[in-house]
Amino acid sequence: MESDLNINEYMKRQTLLFTCLVAAVIGSAACNNPSASSETAADTTAVPEVKLKEEAVTYKDDTSTLIGYVVYNEASDAKRPGVLVVPEWWGLNDYTKSRARQLAELGYVALAVDMYGNGLQAPTPDEAGKAAGAFYNNPGLIKSRMAAALAELKSFSQTDTGRVAAIGYCFGGAMVLNAAKMGLPFNGVVSFHGSLAGVNPDKDLLKAKILVCHGGDDKFVSAQEEAQFKKGLDSIGADYTFKTYPGATHAFTNPAATETGKKFNMPITYNAAADSASWQDMRTFFARIF
Repeated sequence: MESDLNINEYMKRQTLLFTCLVAAVIGSAACNNPSASSETAADTTAVPEVKLKEEAVTYKDDTSTLIGYVVYNEASDAKRPGVLVVPEWWGLNDYTKSRARQLAELGYVALAVDMYGNGLQAPTPDEAGKAAGAFYNNPGLIKSRMAAALAELKSFSQTDTGRVAAIGYCFGGAMVLNAAKMGLPFNGVVSFHGSLAGVNPDKDLLKAKILVCHGGDDKFVSAQEEAQFKKGLDSIGADYTFKTYPGATHAFTNPAATETGKKFNMPITYNAAADSASWQDMRTFFARIF
């Protein structure tokens, strides 16, 4: 009986000793393996939730009613930079809204801009040309529409009003470049395959930094127009970056461009590589200006 008790006591002690040794080994491994510790910490760190809030917003430019589209991550109460998204000459459509959603997912308040008023879309080149021509022929209209959109963007409590930018596609690219040259207070503007013509830059007005994302095979922008644009900015010492993507045509960021080009016999095609590269260039640019 006494022998059985001794054996039982011995087994208990051995089990306890083994348990302590295992614990010591595990503890030592954790202490001497920084990556294991960091992985554990990372696993317990909550990933920021993304819950997009999307809604149509109505605002005014003088007597014109404008119907924009705002999107932001409502899971966060933090102030964040605001970005206007100005559409191609087709008007505020699903493509423009998709870009606004992408920006919201990156942590911005994004407002897709209604340039034409009442949410007008132009489904054909003839209609689009007529609607866009009203702006190309009237720089004052560009400034007032962009100023109205900027005021609306700043009205949201989530927007850090000291950090705002504008991006634009084709027609929209021309709009953001001209708005910046006319003195609207953006930290920066980005033009994707936009027209480069417009008002002359003025060093007393242009305060925004500029990124131009241009297709190397864009048939809508002549070499003369490109040279004149750069010469004007150089003459006032503007802070700008001009990126050219080889082989990219006009509208290279829009996945529907190839089909649209065939439909209307226009020299436009989608270029996935240039689309991806230009979006990354925009993100790098935003990191610098914000």
